[in-house]
Amino acid sequence: MASAFFRTSPLIVLAIVLAGCGSGPGDGDLLQRVKAAGVIRVAQTQANPPWNFLENGKPAGYDVDVANELARRMGIAKVEFVASNFQSFIAGVQAGRFDAVVSGQTITDERKQQVDFSRPYEVNGISIFVASSSRIGGVADLAGKKIAVTAGTTQAAFAKKTIPDADIKTYDNATLGLTEVGRGRADAALCSRFQGAFLAQKNGLAVKPAGPLLQSEVNGVSFAKGSTAFKEAVDKALGDMISDGTLATISRKWLGGLDMAEELGKL
Repeated sequence: MASAFFRTSPLIVLAIVLAGCGSGPGDGDLLQRVKAAGVIRVAQTQANPPWNFLENGKPAGYDVDVANELARRMGIAKVEFVASNFQSFIAGVQAGRFDAVVSGQTITDERKQQVDFSRPYEVNGISIFVASSSRIGGVADLAGKKIAVTAGTTQAAFAKKTIPDADIKTYDNATLGLTEVGRGRADAALCSRFQGAFLAQKNGLAVKPAGPLLQSEVNGVSFAKGSTAFKEAVDKALGDMISDGTLATISRKWLGGLDMAEELGKL
């Protein structure tokens, strides 16, 4: 009995090892898995126009069009959009609740330790928005003021690090923060220049941008670490979208005529 056990145990061990391979959300088979399933689950806030939002109950915006085009070029039949938020994106990817995030997520060194990123697909910038009657002219005027930011964003981190004695108020999305500013319940909001202008016009908010951009942000698609084949496929699709004009067409549609491919070329 003992000799039989030792003859078969290497096979048992090998079977166990093979069974454990490719089972996690961050393995190299992510591309194969989503193609076989015919669907990729993409997380977005669905509350950050013009990047991604709900229009007549359906996902719309720059990020939505990019995600759909990526899936088409990667041979994935369907995109299933999953509502989430910046605070939950990384944990959701790591837990396998969704396969990728296409939602204006800024590429940072801290985030790169937890998830992998594609090549950049959009450039953004932080802007100060204040009430139309406000005399705030820049970041130097924000010390000790009440600042509205979206929870879990790089804008929130910027405010905490850069603005002395600020009373920072966090909200689920930029619309809520800008509304607080327009109603006089916050002195300023930090958000994307494009997003702030879009939301102010769409919702009739009495707010305006103040001063120059505080910093530029480079955003990418994020997914579980170790997804090498998936990253290569996403990067190739994005590169082709840039070179053939598709990304420029998408951005002009949603971003007031901005050519995002041209902006990415400046990096």
